Amino acid sequence: MKALLLENIHPEATRILTEAGIEVETRKGALVGDDLVQALQGVQLLGLRSQSQLTDQVIAQAPDLMAAGCFCIGTNQVNLGAAADAGVPVFNAPYSNTRSVVELAIGEIIMLARRLGDRNRLMHAGVWDKSAAGSHEVRGRTLGIVGYGNIGAQLSVLAESFGMKVIFYDIADKLALGNARRCESLEELLAEADTVSLHIDGRAANTGFFGEEQFAAMKPRAQFLNLARGQVYDLEALVHHLRSGHLSGAGLDVFPTEPKVAGDPFVSELQGMDNVILTPHVGGSTKEAQVDIGRYVAGKLLDNVSTGNTSMSVNMPEVATQPFEGTRVLHLHRNVPGVMARLNQVFAQHDGNITFQTLATQGHIGYAVTDVSGSHPNLQHELQAMEETIRVRVI
Repeated sequence: MKALLLENIHPEATRILTEAGIEVETRKGALVGDDLVQALQGVQLLGLRSQSQLTDQVIAQAPDLMAAGCFCIGTNQVNLGAAADAGVPVFNAPYSNTRSVVELAIGEIIMLARRLGDRNRLMHAGVWDKSAAGSHEVRGRTLGIVGYGNIGAQLSVLAESFGMKVIFYDIADKLALGNARRCESLEELLAEADTVSLHIDGRAANTGFFGEEQFAAMKPRAQFLNLARGQVYDLEALVHHLRSGHLSGAGLDVFPTEPKVAGDPFVSELQGMDNVILTPHVGGSTKEAQVDIGRYVAGKLLDNVSTGNTSMSVNMPEVATQPFEGTRVLHLHRNVPGVMARLNQVFAQHDGNITFQTLATQGHIGYAVTDVSGSHPNLQHELQAMEETIRVRVI
């Protein structure tokens, strides 16, 4: 079995997979389109981060692919539906880098309030400009969090510990932590927040979510943070409101267009602007987070191929497997009436004694894990021939 790990995934993932007997190829950069198709030939496991694109066209031309892991939080770089229809479970790391992103957000909130980026630049240029102009404490100021998921909620708690007032907006009904207050609308939040921080995912519906209308609705001299996804905000609108003086600062870790490989040039209208902090998509890139992500996602991939476990998959019915002896059959199928009866009929024809069986469904897909005593050489071929079968594997 072979794994392909792209985009500088931490060596911890390579160690875990290699020790399990899997051949691992690593590449520093991202791959898309035909380049990714070519690289996936003969590959069973794929690891990627935010830049590589596992599209429906790529999936259709990667018949050997058995599972994919997003070594990050987001999964919008993968066509999850196409992967599910091809029998490819996808895993991610929804919690591993939460703290790292939150700490960067807190740091940037303080840096923007104190204009530390500008002062640092002037000092390196030999200019001593000791002044309190434009410098504020964060205590007592209002932080508006857009998206109150794992990152937004933890940011809420830490911001309160600094004495900030916290308000948040989320389309889902989320429980407010501490003294945070839920806003009924985004407009309500924008009218009150001294700093607005985006923490929404990169689904297609969120493209251009924060644009001219939203920037215009922010308080005069407010500040803007985006450590979420590059496509969720309008860069030109942000530049306009920074240049006009309506906004007093911004911190950006993600951009609509980003270089594919470390060392490639980065060009943006934000460069050189006062009180604008630019970081190269490193919100979750701490040593602690990357080690944990490498361990977690590699473990999920290994568990899936060795036991059939789909727990925490983002696109498959979730089945938490148990240790087994004998033969385990993993049957992914269209979720239609009578399919389990036909599946078990095949087992009966092979004189297979079922020692364990579990089924989970999600939409039009069903996933059955069955342990059968003994060895059954032709079983996989016959199950694959079932009209309802999407993919079957015997381990």
